[in-house]
Amino acid sequence: MTVGRAPKTLRPRVRRTPKVGPVSWSVTLDSWAEQLPRIRRLHAKDWPLLRAVRLEMLTDTPMAYVESLDAARRQTDTQWQERAAAMSGDASITLVADGGEDGSKFCGLMRVVLKHPQSPEKPLQAMLISVYVAPEHRGLGLADELLNEACKTAAEELAAESIELGVHEDNSRALAFYRRHGFESTGASRPYPQDTSKLELVMERPLP
Repeated sequence: MTVGRAPKTLRPRVRRTPKVGPVSWSVTLDSWAEQLPRIRRLHAKDWPLLRAVRLEMLTDTPMAYVESLDAARRQTDTQWQERAAAMSGDASITLVADGGEDGSKFCGLMRVVLKHPQSPEKPLQAMLISVYVAPEHRGLGLADELLNEACKTAAEELAAESIELGVHEDNSRALAFYRRHGFESTGASRPYPQDTSKLELVMERPLP
């Protein structure tokens, strides 16, 4: 038997978690922010992108919108051009989220307009319509960013003092989201256009 140095006792290797300081957190947050979609205004020239996202949203959540998918598909190029121009006009502000480059696909959309007709006993009111966030971006903060910007825009550029919206009574996800952002039910409702056996609930919040 060979006599030599006693063999080393092997100890399990412990993986140490690196310390994260202020600089590391800053880098992490910056990297996360860079991955967020860009939020910008819709322009008239964006009509092909508007058509694509509109067909997507009507396919994804048909009960959330008054327009049907078949009706949207029947629209001509000229009609989509006119729609994009109207949605980007002075009386309408449409926010879109995209990949950060011109021509990149829309992954979110919110539109703000002044309510018509106005309620004479209330201050100037805006309405939030055509709300959509693509499935792969839900729960990541994009909807919150879009809504915050929409409310800010309604107050600063349309001079509205409150903002109103309508939600299908069965859309529990949307109802919870708006309540979290300060919207409350007004108690008013109306028959839902695509299914009059259901109701569209009216919600409202003050601005800013």
